[in-house]
Amino acid sequence: MTGFDAFSFGARGSFAGVPRRTIDDVGDAGAVIIGAPFDWGTTSRPGARFGPKAIRDADYLDLNGSRPHLDTGIDPLATLSVVDVGDIHVVPGYMEESIERIRSAVTSIARAGAVPIVLGGDHTITFPDAGGVADVIGHGDIALIHFDAHADTADTHYGMLHGHGTPMRRLIESGAIPGHRFVQIGLRGYWPPPDVVEWMRDQDMKSYFMSEITERGLDVVVDDAVQHAANEAKGVFVSVDIDVVDPGSAPGTGTPEPGGITPRQLLDTVRRLGRELNIVGADIVEVSPAYDTADVTALLANRVVLELLNGMAQRSLGV
Repeated sequence: MTGFDAFSFGARGSFAGVPRRTIDDVGDAGAVIIGAPFDWGTTSRPGARFGPKAIRDADYLDLNGSRPHLDTGIDPLATLSVVDVGDIHVVPGYMEESIERIRSAVTSIARAGAVPIVLGGDHTITFPDAGGVADVIGHGDIALIHFDAHADTADTHYGMLHGHGTPMRRLIESGAIPGHRFVQIGLRGYWPPPDVVEWMRDQDMKSYFMSEITERGLDVVVDDAVQHAANEAKGVFVSVDIDVVDPGSAPGTGTPEPGGITPRQLLDTVRRLGRELNIVGADIVEVSPAYDTADVTALLANRVVLELLNGMAQRSLGV
């Protein structure tokens, strides 16, 4: 199901040097890193299949000993007993089979009592990622906070049900996550069209455009998001498309859209979410290393994972 050397584009090292495990032996891990090297759902620039490897490799720190966060003094990798089970053995070019394998792997991790942290891959994978968590916790019982330039709520993807423009719609239509439990942050640009936006409103999705974030401030928007996501939900899945960040700071992505948030804003926000909410799963998607500059996008994605884990560690310690 998973491994460290399945394909030439697969990752061969663990995230930040955490212990390697198999998906059937995660032990008492609190969080599990798993890669989904999948990009058959992209529409513009491909290459997100190389994302998991790039995110794992984007680290200059010593892999031995404790690695406490400078601000909090917490080593989240140790506090949460984080392990890495390698990459899912997806089937190149086969959409449905790969989605089923991703969902099965994520479900296995969630059923073991750990929080799956999925390294993508294009955004198609959020359908099996969040859906797999919902299979364990309960359909309709978890919320999803989605950082993205794009809503990913299209009815079809060039006539197909699956692609990186459709996962949020598939989650709603499947009943895994109802529309009123969705919060989207950072939307901007020229997609989706008005009929899709109207559908989103009909589902009672909370969508915060960059224009509103600029006017009100990101902290205020996140206040709303936290309150909405925590309302009677059993947990929260966080999905971060790296293109929520302005491409001047994160060029290594398939569908860059100018005018996004800053890396500092994203890092502070995901740590806050980990601290204030019961995170039951997460993914970081759309890192396409071929378009990166000096690995800055992969480095940011690596730190998004660490900051989210640090917030989760703070919550577990009650600090």
